[in-house]
Amino acid sequence: MLTIGSTYHRTKVSPRRGASLSHPGISPRSTSFSRSARNALPTILAACVATLLLGAGVARASSQLVISGAGDGHGVGMSQDGALGYAQHGWTYQAILAHYYTGTALGQAPAGATVRVLVGSKVQTLPLETYVRGVVSAEMPAGWPLAALEAQAVASRTYALTAHAGDRSKIGQQFDVYADTRSQVYRGVAAETPQTDTAIADTAGQIVTYGGNPAITYFFASSGGRTENVENGFPGAAPEPWLRGVSDAYETAQSDWKLSLPFATAAARLKGLVKGSFRGIEVLSRGFSPRILTAEVLGSGGGTQVSGPELAARLGLDSTWAYFSVKNGAAVKPEPDHSPQPAATNPAGAPAAPSAPISTAPTPESPTATPPASAAAVSSAQGGVQAPGAAPMLGA
Repeated sequence: MLTIGSTYHRTKVSPRRGASLSHPGISPRSTSFSRSARNALPTILAACVATLLLGAGVARASSQLVISGAGDGHGVGMSQDGALGYAQHGWTYQAILAHYYTGTALGQAPAGATVRVLVGSKVQTLPLETYVRGVVSAEMPAGWPLAALEAQAVASRTYALTAHAGDRSKIGQQFDVYADTRSQVYRGVAAETPQTDTAIADTAGQIVTYGGNPAITYFFASSGGRTENVENGFPGAAPEPWLRGVSDAYETAQSDWKLSLPFATAAARLKGLVKGSFRGIEVLSRGFSPRILTAEVLGSGGGTQVSGPELAARLGLDSTWAYFSVKNGAAVKPEPDHSPQPAATNPAGAPAAPSAPISTAPTPESPTATPPASAAAVSSAQGGVQAPGAAPMLGA
């Protein structure tokens, strides 16, 4: 734990060298005080201290925590906005999937595969393809290019076979996925459209595999320019070779965001983490992308370390890709950041569309690959998942 001082800087009041102090009853040329001056001194000092404290309180009350960042969601796996960009630039769905899921191939789901979906309080068992038809347009706009919809179809199909959201040991909890954003959104027949049905038919039965086994396919809304390693996006998750951070060439400045919070609001959202009066936030470490791994909430009574996902959830941020500053009046001062500064978020030149599709893996007999132990299926908007136990990321 680092010993960190306050990030709230109030104006220091100190005499200039050679300047004299003058108060009633005090001679600037004498070190002796009259009795009345000595009697009045405590009152005078108390008034000065009160004035300083009042000024500090007013400054704190008017301080703003300014947060700038990029991306929407946890950052692990496929960026949906990024997939849109690649599709618009001629990439096939095979190439898009190979980019986001490192070292993977395409395989075929087991014949007759089904998915158990918790809809309300009831578990529905559905054929895999029927389930996927009720998901794709609920997770990605149906008007997007076919290649993006096809990539989403394969990702959603694979996720359904590899995410085990329920508890097989408990009656009524034996299901694979939720029908909402805790897994991926399922809307049944209402979600079926001609465009998404075509994408699903074009990719019928195809799933993402690694080493011949189905590989869980996390996805989310927008990367901001880089995706993140799974062990960084979901604290406590084991590293997985296909879930590594990659550059995202076609993410744009539209994924950037900015938020200003009064100190009082920030302190309220960070209740339980602030020791004394809220003073600011200091970043301690970042991942492959600039997403925050650990930070420290600073207070007048000391600091409290917090993970990036919890910090983002508490403050209501779109993602953990965030930088902090404090604004007092017209002055804006960046908060301390001990993490190495990352390279440019977007590559200088966008890659050309790959000419060859990714390889096809042998058909597995059953879906054997399992999600990381502590990253088994709570999602943010548009199908991005978070580790269970972590608070949902507001606005993601």
